[in-house]
Amino acid sequence: MSKISFGPGAMLAPVPAVLVSSGSVEKPNVCTVAWTGIINTKPSQTYISLRKSRYSHSIISKTGEFVINLTPSSMVRICDRCGVYSGRDRDKFADCSLTAEPSQTVEAPSIAESPVSIECRVRSCIELGSHDMFIADVTAVRIDEKIVDPSGRICLEKAGLCAYVHGEYYSLGKKIGSFGFSVKKKQKKYSPSETGRKAKVKKPQNERRNKS
Repeated sequence: MSKISFGPGAMLAPVPAVLVSSGSVEKPNVCTVAWTGIINTKPSQTYISLRKSRYSHSIISKTGEFVINLTPSSMVRICDRCGVYSGRDRDKFADCSLTAEPSQTVEAPSIAESPVSIECRVRSCIELGSHDMFIADVTAVRIDEKIVDPSGRICLEKAGLCAYVHGEYYSLGKKIGSFGFSVKKKQKKYSPSETGRKAKVKKPQNERRNKS
């Protein structure tokens, strides 16, 4: 494989395209963020990277709270619109017909239309250059009951989430594997005839008891 060098750049992909809400239920703001991810499990920690010029940067710097709302493909136009306009100039919740609902652990509102809302409290802010990284503790995760099955398993595959790839949005495709599948031992499959023979070999419990 022959590769062409383009020098250093933000080429990692795909990445999430999320809606980050901040402020309060009475005065909510939302922006689109692609530079985000999980950085620790215990305690659960995440981050978002924002330019200082963004309106959300000033709000989060002041309040120390935000909510990461995952974006389904059905909301991709809203997600893009929230990244084009600034909350300084318009109420993006009203503009995009989004509902600001109270969060469980932070004053920052969640987006009711999002299937997953991750509530965050800022732990620290690192100035990196073009962006500042807000490192935050995850204080709660609230999930739409429609994507939680009766056993309590979270079925994120039902959320229809989208991803961001170098300036383009994509809906997630079909499942091609799960963690550990490459080393998982394959279970031996029996044909119907083999299954029948195995059943015949097994003797009834009372017969085994009489011969003992």
